[in-house]
Amino acid sequence: MPEDDRQHLPLLARQYAGTFAIGVSTMDARHKRPDYELGTAAVDRLRPRLRKHERIELDHHGHIDVRLFGLTSLGPRSRMHSMTQALVHTPFIEAAGAHLDVGSSWIPLTGDPLRDRDRLRDVDEQAGQSLRHRDLSLRPASRGNLRIRKPRALTPLLIVLTFVLTFAVPLYVMHETFERGTDISDAIYYAVIIALALMAIMQIAEGVAAVRARREPPPALGPAPRATAIIAAYLPNEAATIMSTLRSFLGQRYSGGLQIILAYNTPVDLPVEDELARLAEENPELQLIRVPNSTSKATNVNAALTAIEGEFVGIFDADHHPMDGAFDRAWQWLSTGAGIVQGHCVIRNGDESGVAKMVAIEFEQIYAVNHPGRARLQGFGIFGGANGFWQTDLLRRVRFQGTYLTEDIDSSVRSVRLGAHIVNDPGLLSRELAPAILSSLWRQRMRWAQGWFQVSLRHGHSVVADRGLTGRQRLGLFLLLGWREAFPWVAALMWPTLTFAVLRDGGLPPVSLLLVLVTIFTATSGPLQLYFASRLAAPEIKAHRSWWWAYLAFSVFFYQEWKNLIVRVAHLKQLLRQDEWVVTPRGRVEHGSSA
Repeated sequence: MPEDDRQHLPLLARQYAGTFAIGVSTMDARHKRPDYELGTAAVDRLRPRLRKHERIELDHHGHIDVRLFGLTSLGPRSRMHSMTQALVHTPFIEAAGAHLDVGSSWIPLTGDPLRDRDRLRDVDEQAGQSLRHRDLSLRPASRGNLRIRKPRALTPLLIVLTFVLTFAVPLYVMHETFERGTDISDAIYYAVIIALALMAIMQIAEGVAAVRARREPPPALGPAPRATAIIAAYLPNEAATIMSTLRSFLGQRYSGGLQIILAYNTPVDLPVEDELARLAEENPELQLIRVPNSTSKATNVNAALTAIEGEFVGIFDADHHPMDGAFDRAWQWLSTGAGIVQGHCVIRNGDESGVAKMVAIEFEQIYAVNHPGRARLQGFGIFGGANGFWQTDLLRRVRFQGTYLTEDIDSSVRSVRLGAHIVNDPGLLSRELAPAILSSLWRQRMRWAQGWFQVSLRHGHSVVADRGLTGRQRLGLFLLLGWREAFPWVAALMWPTLTFAVLRDGGLPPVSLLLVLVTIFTATSGPLQLYFASRLAAPEIKAHRSWWWAYLAFSVFFYQEWKNLIVRVAHLKQLLRQDEWVVTPRGRVEHGSSA
């Protein structure tokens, strides 16, 4: 850039390179390369978004290269996100089933031609990777994001480290400050009590709101349109269940006509694929898509977008059996303004083991109380990954990003920020399998906890300041992405604080009436929420009264702290960049197939 032009740039502005890899989405593993006219049209759409001295061009690979300026990377990254949306929100291609896919990447430039040449090559490679995953993600091209090698026995080491951080370190700090004349233990103690009381208030408020939430959808506006069901599967893990799942969907009665897509990945050919092919021949409404090079549910779902015929899409895991009439009920919500409808997932193998029984009760807390109660209080719902129904246009705009271990939570937050209305309907049932052993449950919840933390790191700093959201929504997202992540660490401070009091005074501090009342209130919030869940639960779970009493004891004495421990370990794993996807077996039938 000429020197006389640079004087018009912001002081200390830095140059950033970005690439948009564009392709026409097809059923093939590779995207069809867009012709020159389409590439030029895409460039023309983005050109008005550039500022003075910034430039854009279409290179010989069909990539759109941009040079942006900013004081930090936040501005250029945000603008590249909006450019991606500009390319996909309004279709370029009117042909049925075809649409433009975009992958993007960015990196700061140094001004050194040799170093920047390598950086530009990295940007193109990462943009192409983003395009292949069809997830609309903006990938940094920096080579500094290398994963730390996983040591042996990492999980036990991290459990010990969480004990050190939540017990030994606070106890040491309290002791050292006390020795220097400052006693901080009382302040910590009352801060923890307040935190526990606030969490109890939130739990009870969610329960009351769930009881008062609307239980039935409004009447549909207009006749039911054609719909699509996408079932995402990793077949080596789910080969034993996929046939029964598909028969459940083929037996669905839906007045608008239902297309069923099985989008699956498998590293090796499996005998069940022959059975699937025969089933597809017998049922024209069933379409099979084997997704090459896929390593995630997100990639499978994104690949299925090329084949969608329905006006709305139901997304399911490979073990789900939706209730009859599920798509008609979902359409009632979608036709009256909802962008996404999240249904109620019910465990169907609760009698298989004690762990499955506990998960069955916990799911009633989550889907019958937490989700609808939070949606009523905070003004937005959450898509939970399965038994969720999307307006097709919204799904194509948002996509799933496989860089997150919980792509569903990320897509929920991005949808809310785009203004979509997410409804939680506890009467929209789908039955699934729970992990049957504790080790499988640990792996599943570790992935969930780490995925939530990834989303919090990505969105937490910006949602509070997002003026496109209401104040109630911003507060709700702060509680969901900020307070929810901090609470397991705060709650753990109770033990070192009490231990320090005993060491300091030879016993626990005097008990006040206020403290007794707060303690009783906090201790009863969990059972109260469980009571709300028992009132609102699915009939087949509500009938097992012994499960509820067992869960109450299990939760109070073990399960809640076990889940808090998982969150703390997941935070440390993420900071160590240990974010590999671990498949979770569900039920004995899947244990057998995996073996």
